[in-house]
Amino acid sequence: MIATPRWAWALTGSGHFFTESLALIRSLDTVDLFVSRAAAEVVRMYKQRLDMPEGTRIFRDTTASAAPVGLFYEGVFHTLIIAPATSNTVAKCALGISDNLVTNVFAQAGKCRIPAIVFACDSAPELETRAPGGMVKVWPRRIDLEHTEALGRFEATRVVLSLDALAAAIAGRRAELSAHV
Repeated sequence: MIATPRWAWALTGSGHFFTESLALIRSLDTVDLFVSRAAAEVVRMYKQRLDMPEGTRIFRDTTASAAPVGLFYEGVFHTLIIAPATSNTVAKCALGISDNLVTNVFAQAGKCRIPAIVFACDSAPELETRAPGGMVKVWPRRIDLEHTEALGRFEATRVVLSLDALAAAIAGRRAELSAHV
């Protein structure tokens, strides 16, 4: 077990509040970043950089077995955040499929009883989101909304539906952690 457990933050291929999520990551003191292949593409499409605070480790989805997930068994993390989370990631997590870095991280966090916060992007029947060319309107499918709802019923998993709710969940988790110090 390490002296100071860290935040684990997983990025998926969603552009929905992507730049704002990067800003939240940068506000955390000790964080490791798990970047899916799709997230690496979004970084380029949105002309962003993964310039993170000193000490941040960045794990990329480059191994078939998602080797970095072993860190969850070693007490390295106190909280997992998946934000922003695509409907694909939410569906896989809700169905117990762990076939890439992010879904493996979610599965292992659950198996290790590490609380997770998931910012689901497709969370309302109609919403606006930022695409590389500007704002667009989208209409998530019923199945997307059902998977989001199902994921919210998982133990130790909090699904948030807005950027403000994500920030509040992080603040709440910080308060929980400081109460246990």
